[in-house]
Amino acid sequence: MTHAEVVGLVAAYGYAAVFVGTLLEGETILIAAGFAAHQGLLDWRAVVAVAVAGAVLGDQLAFLLGRWKGTSLLARFPALARRAPRVHAMLERHDAIVILSVRFLYGLRIAGPLILGSSRVPLLRFAVLNAIGAVAWAMLVAGAGYAFGLALESLLANLKRFEHAALLAILAAGFLFWLWRRRRP
Repeated sequence: MTHAEVVGLVAAYGYAAVFVGTLLEGETILIAAGFAAHQGLLDWRAVVAVAVAGAVLGDQLAFLLGRWKGTSLLARFPALARRAPRVHAMLERHDAIVILSVRFLYGLRIAGPLILGSSRVPLLRFAVLNAIGAVAWAMLVAGAGYAFGLALESLLANLKRFEHAALLAILAAGFLFWLWRRRRP
């Protein structure tokens, strides 16, 4: 893939990819978008705003699904059911901390809000804390991609020659990690 093709794809689909990616797990696509923002291919503020929108919407939907069908979903997924009592116990003591931090815990990005929805946490409290957590998460993760671009730029004299390879490498590494996590017993 040529540099011009990568730039064209990022320009055409970058923000949409960030939105769709952050509805789900999102870290890899958001790091790549932060890197693309450093390269001037995307606007960092827009990346963060789109990521916040996707993350809030995804978590709200998972929370509402947990509120609506939490008990039956937990019964269908034993791994979630095993985590639920621990999450509920933590919520009793530190609900704000749990809600703010669940998106930073790998593997709980979708399951966490679903389990939280099956608890007694009020919808409005979750919505407000979820939005605050999404802003912090989007800024930190997109910032990590931007910082990666800065670090790479300081190491390489002519980053423009390598930017599309670095962007593809980030995406490939994230995809391989995702596959590895899914295939683990």
